[in-house]
Amino acid sequence: MATPVPLPQAFLTAPIAHRGFHDRAAGRIENSPAAFKAAIEAGYGIECDIQPAADGTPMVFHDYDLRRLTGQGGRIAGRSVAELSQLTLTGGTDTIPTLADMLALVGGRVPLLIEIKDQDGAMGPGVGALERRVAGLLRDYDGPVALMSFNPHSVAALAVAAPDRPRGITTSSYRAEDWPLIPAATRDRLRAIPDYDAVGASFISHEAADLDRPRVAELKASGARVLTWTTRSPEADAAARRVAENVTFEGYRAAAPA
Repeated sequence: MATPVPLPQAFLTAPIAHRGFHDRAAGRIENSPAAFKAAIEAGYGIECDIQPAADGTPMVFHDYDLRRLTGQGGRIAGRSVAELSQLTLTGGTDTIPTLADMLALVGGRVPLLIEIKDQDGAMGPGVGALERRVAGLLRDYDGPVALMSFNPHSVAALAVAAPDRPRGITTSSYRAEDWPLIPAATRDRLRAIPDYDAVGASFISHEAADLDRPRVAELKASGARVLTWTTRSPEADAAARRVAENVTFEGYRAAAPA
């Protein structure tokens, strides 16, 4: 069983900007350098997503497909870093950054919550390469970083590749309409958050609309730190904080907890 690494207090104080402090109307696109700079200027932590380029290079990008954010078809994992660096994020002027680019930009100034997107396709064990690449880039990074994934196998891989970094599980109600590609039995299993101890997690980031789940209260009572995703209004923020110790937010200017 992996040994948990405590989540630093920095992740429980400054609100965490979901994919950076993005605002399409202002030309700050999600997971873009502009959104990360805005979060740093506002004193927010940053949540970001990692997908691999064709050669496995960790890229800061949420979707598996490029179309929604670039207008180009095809999977991000089918393009080279050189090709991805030429794709402008729709609505802004930035291109897709590598994780190395982002680490250089942030430079330890604010907490960085990194979510590694599932590469197995069904939350299974076909993972590890991306986790190792991320761990390698973080080896000399000096700043508050925490790592998480919806896939517990990914979190287990991080326990091996980056044993000194805090690890958490991104968790959800796993409704069938939201996760149509995940087998029903897998959804049922993950909903119960059964792998928390085995992977050496020290926190969860749980779906905001599902924070009243008894398993969340059970984990919190046992010492797990509870973050949440994604609040989209001050009212939702206040409601989430009745359970969660910090929010991952977007679409409004979050206030630091009292």
